[in-house]
Amino acid sequence: MEILHSRILGKGTPLLILHGYFGMGDNWKSHANKFAEDDFEVHLIDQRNHGRSFHSDEFDYESMVEDLYNYITHYNLKTINLLGHSMGGKTAMLFATEYPELVNKLIVADISPKMYPPHHHDILQALNSVDFEIQNSRKLVEEKLKELIPEGGIRQFLLKSTYWKEKGKLAFRFNLKSLTENNNEVGEALPSFTVFEGETLFLKGENSGYISVDEKPLISAHFPNSILKTVANAGHWLHAENPKDFYKEVSSFLEE
Repeated sequence: MEILHSRILGKGTPLLILHGYFGMGDNWKSHANKFAEDDFEVHLIDQRNHGRSFHSDEFDYESMVEDLYNYITHYNLKTINLLGHSMGGKTAMLFATEYPELVNKLIVADISPKMYPPHHHDILQALNSVDFEIQNSRKLVEEKLKELIPEGGIRQFLLKSTYWKEKGKLAFRFNLKSLTENNNEVGEALPSFTVFEGETLFLKGENSGYISVDEKPLISAHFPNSILKTVANAGHWLHAENPKDFYKEVSSFLEE
């Protein structure tokens, strides 16, 4: 059994953080440092097919929930606080409904339990167009990505998962083949009639379309003890776009 890669900071109550699609735990380092100062033992986890965790042809939320359960068992954690962003939020929601006894508080960042139609085609097409034999520098990789991804912020985010696999040869840390083949899984809805009754905080980016007011009844059906708050001046990457308010909302919820 393979255990997910993580970076652990601080001592205290376990707070496990799950990144989004194409991301990795290191994306959350600056927040993790602050939570570690607040007496949390922060686990920055790389989910399967991402970061330094193992690669697998299987990629769906049931598998990712099982990975998380194995991780918690491996580290002998009794109860955790769980924070997930986007795809990580989907994993976190399903995990909390399947293992409620392990979750003290749940924080879901800018994603809802609903089904999202597949919508990463341009990113996947751009990533698959990179040939590391030809694009043998970060600058050349970025130029190639720019052909299909005009947003500089998204390119920089993707480039964080580019590393020197061997001398003179770059590679992506994420398992692009599996992510491409299983792209439809990422938008999957939380299964019907699944419920987590623990305290839950949903945070939505003010300028993001991922959670709308219409979804409040759906969120309440799955998470009856939840609140939905908005982080101002932020889109889908709310933790990076308005880190101050994001941190404030999360830490006050955890301290209650």
